[in-house]
Amino acid sequence: MDASVQTRLDDFIRHKKLRRTAQRDAIAKAVFSKDEHFTADELYERASKTAANTSRATVYRTLGLLVEAGLLREIDLGDNQTTYDPNFLSKPAHNHLVCIDCGRVVEFEDAHIALLNDCVTRRLGFRPLRQSLRIEATCEQLRTKGRCPNLIAARLSGKRLRKK
Repeated sequence: MDASVQTRLDDFIRHKKLRRTAQRDAIAKAVFSKDEHFTADELYERASKTAANTSRATVYRTLGLLVEAGLLREIDLGDNQTTYDPNFLSKPAHNHLVCIDCGRVVEFEDAHIALLNDCVTRRLGFRPLRQSLRIEATCEQLRTKGRCPNLIAARLSGKRLRKK
């Protein structure tokens, strides 16, 4: 975990007059160990491998704490569950392309979208702070080749796929 993230978390915990615990540290380390989106259940699986005494309740409370501290963002990827994004601090204006066939999520940035966002908000009398765009699309590999390795891997792993 990046030292600046740890410092911000420690400062926030002190400000809230909470204790720093081994479970909370293990969960935060699991959150920021990968640059990927995750659900609370996926995080619980990751964190419980390194901290045996971690409960689901502790994971949910820590997620709420990280969101409140501004270190983690809840995002809607259209699958009727809360997904968390740990890398918005380094890329605050990033967007998501979501395949409705295989569930694959691709982050992207585009200067044209940022410019359009700036123009639209200013024209309407606002000042842009952050932006998020979700584009739902169909899998090109599935359409052109009749199969998609991401869909096969998702089904084999038991991952819940999005509803079309």
